Amino acid sequence: MSDEQYDDEILDSSKISSTDRDGNPIPVTIPIALAPGVTVVYTTRLGGLSTGDFGNCNLGGKSGDDPAAVLSNRVALAEAAGARLSLVSQVHSGIAVDVDDAFEINTPFGFDVSGTRTPGDGDAPTVKEADGQVTSRSGIALGMFAADCLPVLLADPETGIIGACHCGRRGLENGVIGATVELMKLKGADPSRIVATLGPRICGDCYEVGDEIADKFEKRFPLTKTTTRFGGAGIDIAEAAMIDLAFAGVSKVVDSMPRVHAATQYLDHDPELAELCRTDGEGPASLDERIEGISRSMCTLENPLWYSHRRAALAGKTHEGRMLALIVRH
Repeated sequence: MSDEQYDDEILDSSKISSTDRDGNPIPVTIPIALAPGVTVVYTTRLGGLSTGDFGNCNLGGKSGDDPAAVLSNRVALAEAAGARLSLVSQVHSGIAVDVDDAFEINTPFGFDVSGTRTPGDGDAPTVKEADGQVTSRSGIALGMFAADCLPVLLADPETGIIGACHCGRRGLENGVIGATVELMKLKGADPSRIVATLGPRICGDCYEVGDEIADKFEKRFPLTKTTTRFGGAGIDIAEAAMIDLAFAGVSKVVDSMPRVHAATQYLDHDPELAELCRTDGEGPASLDERIEGISRSMCTLENPLWYSHRRAALAGKTHEGRMLALIVRH
């Protein structure tokens, strides 16, 4: 990490090590001002009630974590964000959905059709499969789960229409960005006005997939094949997303990296993060060593703030938590 100075306003320091009205830790988040009245929020591993390999702020409900901990984390996040969450079941598709008609408060934190089982509820959870969401309503935080895949958040500030999409390799190949922008257009958004930002993701230096997959991906997204730091063929999903944003007519892209970089510096001696590094087995036990090893703060594998499926797999684990990338218009 460089010695670049950080802005104290990048993180809301009042939320660090604080608790909600029930005494539960509030998720530590990184806010990005995307457009007037529109905020993007990235959650970290800090501030929740999950434990073990899911520690500490797992927001995903399908990987075997304690449902009560996941529910508590989501409720605390919704309260901290000042909005109701909207969560869908992500399946690496090219499908985007308009949540305006379907949205209903069916959980304590908002609208959940992600397939998460609610504690004490014997009924099968409601599922709506999609990898893009769009809304024109204020106070709804569209959420995308991730643990290496790329969240892309979009807003047309003039109409107030916002969108979010989950861009893994297959979702990108299936055209999820174009589908999300098209749905925003149907609701009145203009791609020339849309502002986008790319969230935390595994970088091209770390995402090793082998030559066959990389060559196929590069045919769809030219110049995205990489040679990773592990020596094999990889792909750059962020570059692929930029290609499809351009094809969809979206040219205004806000870089989230400066604020994420600053937040990482802000937390480079955080006791909770230090304890996670000491106990997670996913790299050096020293937080200082982890921070020194970061080449790209947005990379989920490199930065210990994020959950990473690949980092967990390299450590021999069979599961890991999920972050949420949110976009909300207030």
